[in-house]
Parts: sequence; structure tokens; C-alpha cells
Amino acid sequence: MIDAATIHQCADPGLKPAIVEKFIRAVGSPDPLAVTIRAGNRVILVTPPKSPDDAMELVRRYVGQAMVRVGVTQYPAGLGVADVAELKPDLLDACANIRMGTALFGKVYRIVTKWYGALLDEAFGDAIDAWKTGYFDGKYVFDQPDPGHLPARKGASDAGDKPVGDDDAARPASSPDNGTPHDKQPDDPNKAGIRIDLTGIGVGKSK
Repeated sequence: MIDAATIHQCADPGLKPAIVEKFIRAVGSPDPLAVTIRAGNRVILVTPPKSPDDAMELVRRYVGQAMVRVGVTQYPAGLGVADVAELKPDLLDACANIRMGTALFGKVYRIVTKWYGALLDEAFGDAIDAWKTGYFDGKYVFDQPDPGHLPARKGASDAGDKPVGDDDAARPASSPDNGTPHDKQPDDPNKAGIRIDLTGIGVGKSK
């Protein structure tokens, strides 16, 4: 597993070390070359890459057609790029992957925390779910604006302790169909962790 020193050295400073470590434990891979490919709810089995070149070949083959997650933080490959040619091998560097992954997760965590109105254990758990699925509260979370720094309410800790006070009043109403704070969407190969226009290279959009 990635050692704590590397995590602390490479992680985005916007997240507390305790949150970073919990995030890596929850979603991370010990292999910087790890590539996970999903089509809907199905995992596509591929030969584990033995080199960065092998890993990048897999990423370029499937990105835009399936959900592709890469590296230590299982970062959503293709996010924010317009063409597969823009994909960088930095995705497979442990430190760079941790830096990008924790920066993106920090935004997701702040979005979820703002929804709850406090730093709660539930907020972290839902942030992890949002990272895995790409959705929170029925929206594609990676495209949502960053709400910025959210000061902890009285009684809340950095590790997610439940604050003392009117936290129930601060929570928005739960979803009527499942009682959870977010409506998970089915994995969409054109949305879940991917934002690439492949029409120029002959890959059409699925409906």
C-alpha cells in the first residue's frame, strides 16, 4: 500500500491528512498502474498492465466508451480533456495521481458537506459513494462548481464527528423514493468519470 509519507507529501493541501488517508483506504489501489474499466454495472476484465505504456494503451482504448478509473486514487480518466491525445502518463505516477485525486475528491467532499450543512460521518460516506459513481443528489458531481472552504460548525471535528445542535434542521429533505441524500444514477459510459468528445475519431455517443 502507498505509505503515509507519500500521501502527506503529494496530497492536495485543501484536505486534512486524516480525510486523505480515509479516502485512499476507501477507494485506492496499491498499484499506480491499476486500471479499472466498467460498462454499466459490469467490470470489463483486462490483463493487468505491466508497464506505464501498457496502462496508457488500455486507458486510450476504453476512455469515452466505458468508465475508466486509474492509479492510486482510481481517478476518472479523461475528465476535463477534449481528446484522447491529451491524456497524460501523469495519471500513472503515484504522486501526481494522489495530487489530482485528492484535489478532485476535496471538491466532491465539500459539495456533499455543504448539502448536509455540517462535517458529518454521513457526508464522508456519501462523498465516497459519489466518487465511485460520479453522481450526488442526482447530478454529475465532477462537473459541479466547488463551493469553496466550508467552516466547521460548532461541535464538528475534522474527522467527521457529528456536531451538537440543530443538525437535523440543517439537512435538506431526503429523496422520497429511497430516503438517502443522493439519487444514484446508473453508470453512464458517456458521463461517469468521462468528459471526452470522441466523434472526431469515429466513436459515437450512446443513448
